[in-house]
Amino acid sequence: MLGISHDKTDMNGNRRSDIRPGLRVKVVQKPDQSSGRLTEGIVRDILTSSPSHPHGIKVRLQSGIVGRVKEILDA
Repeated sequence: MLGISHDKTDMNGNRRSDIRPGLRVKVVQKPDQSSGRLTEGIVRDILTSSPSHPHGIKVRLQSGIVGRVKEILDA
């Protein structure tokens, strides 16, 4: 029987249900995809409408930066 784990280590930014406004995250912006450079910020808006995305949920940070979540820093 397979269980679904929702502990902090499983939260990698691919599930929309793990993301909420006010959460501190690290995102990769479109121009930084090749280098993998991450930008830290606070989620303002969730832009991905599907429940999951293999490359990370797209969000807008409070700073206005748009990117895909790669790490969730606090939950």
